[in-house]
Amino acid sequence: MKKTINSRVILSVISLMLVAAMAFSFTACNNDNDNPTDVVEKNFTFTVVYKDGTSEDFHVVTERDTVGEALIDEELISGTESTYGLYVDTVNGIKYDYTADGYYWAFYINGEYASTGVDSTEVVDGATYSFVAEAA
Repeated sequence: MKKTINSRVILSVISLMLVAAMAFSFTACNNDNDNPTDVVEKNFTFTVVYKDGTSEDFHVVTERDTVGEALIDEELISGTESTYGLYVDTVNGIKYDYTADGYYWAFYINGEYASTGVDSTEVVDGATYSFVAEAA
């Protein structure tokens, strides 16, 4: 009889512990680390200056971290990856190859020649980024 009571008490304690462990597990699963309100939208102006001197502006709104990611998402640039990063050869559908036609796309940040690549340049809200067709 004592053995049966002890067994019931032990089983009850184990059951309560399992219920508590499951409750804590489900509570931890509701942790909202991917809360969409934590995402910050950034706006910037993207300007393309073609070799004939004409230009075209685009207003870009993005949640991406780098200018390169944002412009690729918008299908405004493409190129090839290298050990130095993304080499942009096509901007807004216009491709330049400096070995064939003597022009390349130069990257500018707020009107200054960039010292970083487009794929490593962090998006700054309100900034202006440009690709300008330049003679090699």
